Amino acid sequence: MSEWIDPDLHRRFIAEQTDALRLCTCPDGWVERFGVDVLISHKTEAALERLKTELCLWALNVDFTFRRVFARFLPKQNADREAPTLVLGDPGTNLQSTALERMLRYGIDFGAGYSVGLFIDQRENRRFVRDVAPKTMLNCFAYTCSFSVAAATVGATTVSVDLSKKSLARGRENFALNSLPTNDHRFLADDVMSVLPRLARKGEKFDVIILDPPTFSRSHRGKAFQVERDFETLLLAALEVAGRDAKILLSTNCSSLGERALEVMARFCLKATRRAGIFHRESPLPDFPPGVGAATVWLTLR
Repeated sequence: MSEWIDPDLHRRFIAEQTDALRLCTCPDGWVERFGVDVLISHKTEAALERLKTELCLWALNVDFTFRRVFARFLPKQNADREAPTLVLGDPGTNLQSTALERMLRYGIDFGAGYSVGLFIDQRENRRFVRDVAPKTMLNCFAYTCSFSVAAATVGATTVSVDLSKKSLARGRENFALNSLPTNDHRFLADDVMSVLPRLARKGEKFDVIILDPPTFSRSHRGKAFQVERDFETLLLAALEVAGRDAKILLSTNCSSLGERALEVMARFCLKATRRAGIFHRESPLPDFPPGVGAATVWLTLR
């Protein structure tokens, strides 16, 4: 058997109204639950077949009745990524559904692309945003705006920036799923590196800033963003719109940029801008093995 989470832990997640979680992690793939559906990410067809069998046995043990199982292949190159395919369940059902995270509801779409709408490994960072209860938050590379939803539920006004209009439209849908009006929130379909200087010129300041860029992206004007090369420039620009005691999330899935590297980079940027700050990391995710998931560090300015 692969490394499946303990049934008691699964029950604790459900008790706190969270049904978006990692069920299993192994060297050749992993299994995640999104509401009543399951997504298997696999490196080989053999891994997919094994994880499907193990899922059925594990689900019986924890009394979890899943509706459908989707699978997505994990390619070596991001350019080869494809949307998940249905491997178990009714092919006539809607590919869109919802999942819960600490009572908040997020839209899931298995037909929209490689990612289905919610990054589970950011769960504790979203909780931290709710605990901080900022008045203003800037969500860079916002995707479907899950951080913005978390902030809005505790009274923040938010600015969500992403190149994809479709992702931001899904973000607005996430607001609606949680009965949150969007009147005091901005959704900017634009390049983050262009937006940050504009916000700085306007004198805007934010209590919380989310920096969770993709490893690589290209703007509509053809300008490339490469996280290893450009994260430092991104942080320097973000510091220009950070309030006096702002908290900035530094996060990446780039394997060559770990938490220590993020902290070293941030210290250099603080020195360059003559600012001071302290660092902390949120609690480890109980459904993820150590070292698995995005590398994340919170910087609190002083």
